[in-house]
Amino acid sequence: MTHKVFIDGAVGTTGLEIRERLEGRSEIELVVLDDKARKNAKKRAAALNAADFVILCLPDDAAIEAVAMIENPATRVIDASTAHRVAEGWTYGFAELEPSQSAAIAAARFVSNPGCYPTGYLALIRPLVRAGFIPVDWVLSVNATSGYSGGGKAMIAEFENETAKGHTKTAFRPYGLSLAHKHVPEMQKHAKMEHPPIFMPAVARTYRGMVVEVPLPLHALPRKPSLATIEAALSDAYKDSPIVRVLPAGDIATVAIEDDAGTDRLTLRVFGNAERGQARLVATLDNLGKGAAGAAVQNLNIMAGLDQTAGLVL
Repeated sequence: MTHKVFIDGAVGTTGLEIRERLEGRSEIELVVLDDKARKNAKKRAAALNAADFVILCLPDDAAIEAVAMIENPATRVIDASTAHRVAEGWTYGFAELEPSQSAAIAAARFVSNPGCYPTGYLALIRPLVRAGFIPVDWVLSVNATSGYSGGGKAMIAEFENETAKGHTKTAFRPYGLSLAHKHVPEMQKHAKMEHPPIFMPAVARTYRGMVVEVPLPLHALPRKPSLATIEAALSDAYKDSPIVRVLPAGDIATVAIEDDAGTDRLTLRVFGNAERGQARLVATLDNLGKGAAGAAVQNLNIMAGLDQTAGLVL
């Protein structure tokens, strides 16, 4: 069976990555509009309604507008924007989030692709909240750094063109300093926590890749779990996943932002100091892979009843 797929916004960074993962697959027929047709509202609406699956790679307002244009009840939607990640009627497209999440995605008509930062954060935190190691009223903090491609064309231009004007190259830049980043609502909701995390994002001078860290004072948690207990809980949560892996910290001295760049996998590790009862939970992923395009393709595969890893690089 062939599935017709229309990527609305296929010329953007995420859209191009999704198209690359879908091209050449015999079970996928891409509905493609040239530049002129893409800007024609009637032709775009026709493509939206002719597809079995639509993947939206658009700004939030444009994504909401596109959904309103879909009148065909058989058309199913994956939205890669922020617009629907906490919206009623939308299924959150992080297949590993809960034991039942993949089945929910398979049955859904409307699926919201997770944000890249929330993917790392939720992968580390949600199993521990579910198991009762982290109380739902605990206040967490999360430090995360992404490659500059995560900011889209504007940030890519900023990092790649700034030296042309005689500016000094920026190596690392924190942002979201007002603690009002648009990813925070989905991080709180899907972790099922009572309070939003203190989220400290940054961007580094590398095109792709991401590292997400959550510090945990194990000695202060009510159940006082050990490092081994935390690692075992994460390993058990993802033991059947072909995409999320939990690796022992072992003797690893460093973690690099590029560790999973160029792949669609997600790697979790538990570091820490047992004597002090302190842990550093670390996730590495590709902000354009499992953090964006890879997740969209995984969701498409699940919704279409295909192997969830088809077209992915693991």
